[in-house]
Amino acid sequence: MLLRYFYDRSLAHASYLVGCQRAKQAVIVDPGRDIEPYLDAAEREGLDIVAVAETHIHADYVSGARELADRIGAKLYVSDEGPQDWKYQYASQYEHCLCKDGDRFGVGQIEFEVMHTPGHTPESVSFVLTDRGGGADKPMGVFTGDFVFVGSIGRPDLLEEAAGMVGTAEVGAHQLFHSVERFRTLADHLQVWPAHGAGSACGKGLGAIPSSTVGYEKLFNPALQHHDEEEFVRYILADQPEAPKYFAVMKRVNKEGPQILGPYSPPPQTPASRLESAIEEGAVVDLSAPSSYSAGFAKGTLNIPASMLAGWAGWLLDYDEPVYLIAAGDQIKEAVRVLNKIGVDEVKGVFSVDELRKAGRLDHAYPNEEPANLAERIAAGQVQVIDVRAQGEWNDGHIAQADHRFLGKLPGNLQGLDRSTPVVTQCQSGMRSAIAVSILIDAGYDVINLAGGFGAWSHAGLPVETGDTACESQPCTTA
Repeated sequence: MLLRYFYDRSLAHASYLVGCQRAKQAVIVDPGRDIEPYLDAAEREGLDIVAVAETHIHADYVSGARELADRIGAKLYVSDEGPQDWKYQYASQYEHCLCKDGDRFGVGQIEFEVMHTPGHTPESVSFVLTDRGGGADKPMGVFTGDFVFVGSIGRPDLLEEAAGMVGTAEVGAHQLFHSVERFRTLADHLQVWPAHGAGSACGKGLGAIPSSTVGYEKLFNPALQHHDEEEFVRYILADQPEAPKYFAVMKRVNKEGPQILGPYSPPPQTPASRLESAIEEGAVVDLSAPSSYSAGFAKGTLNIPASMLAGWAGWLLDYDEPVYLIAAGDQIKEAVRVLNKIGVDEVKGVFSVDELRKAGRLDHAYPNEEPANLAERIAAGQVQVIDVRAQGEWNDGHIAQADHRFLGKLPGNLQGLDRSTPVVTQCQSGMRSAIAVSILIDAGYDVINLAGGFGAWSHAGLPVETGDTACESQPCTTA
């Protein structure tokens, strides 16, 4: 047997190639939308990818299952568990198998057994793997998808938080408890291969180690230490990270079937003279680092640094509007790849940042001020402080005068801000707050970015508060 691990850091997504060298065939488990790494790896190993096995309808990225089925004829093995709302609507267009609990399939001497593990989503399954080619008659590992992670388990509230399906979180939490109880019956030696690592919003406290074992997770996974059902439900529903709003879009796209992308094709270059009309038409995302953007930008553009695109584009872009980029040449391909992964299928055009600068289109700037230079103005109420961090960060400590307005929901949460008073944006380091600056300037506010963020404020010994008391004075987002 051959096992290859693929990890997409931008989405904290893990996927796998499982191959039988004797049969020269392979299965891809939970593929991402960019299928080129799988095709390249299979070619290097002399394997044909003949199948795709998917643990559930993913919410945080566009699946590559349909792309593989369409482009190379891979057979789909997808869940047929759960209610009708969670059936794969596109699977019938391709060779496929709708899998139920206890079903088995495989390639060569490798066998997968389907285990229904609902909770994160109703249709979620895990795949228990046995390598019979080496004479084994017992499993060696389990692909758990978003069910069991290293040090955590999948959250059951995504359907409610992101997709607006009221009442599903608690139901999912109870289902998850019983799935965990079933997981406990697996042999301790089985390896655990999850679909996500640290940084994913599909659970809380995910570990950064790529794999684990059932026995280790039984001993040390915090979620598996709760043996009482009601205690477990309270634990798993508490303190989950904010659920990006684009997760609802991903659920629909992956259920109905994503658009087939084919090989990468660069978006067209757009002349500087088209910038104003592009801003009116849709979203123009400037991928510049905050230090560059603050020194010269076009009003009406959204600054999401290239390194932060995967984390924030899905929160802040309107999927019904065209998207343009302002980018350097070496940023374009990766930016398009990242946007495709979260369901932005078409970048309508790209503006060269150098050409815009030469044409004088980057004619606005904003200040970055050190905490010591702003402390007196903040204390005197001469500026409005907006903290755009996550709820947990806010609770751990914040500037007393700040209002908490989470970045992902900021565009719709500007009520109560005074346009006649400068706004100071603040996060932990000054990066997320730079994104907020571009949103607020476009909305007509005079904005200052707090250089170094709350970290620099704390390091300077300036006063902080803990808890969520400051949320009472203004609308504050708790996801």
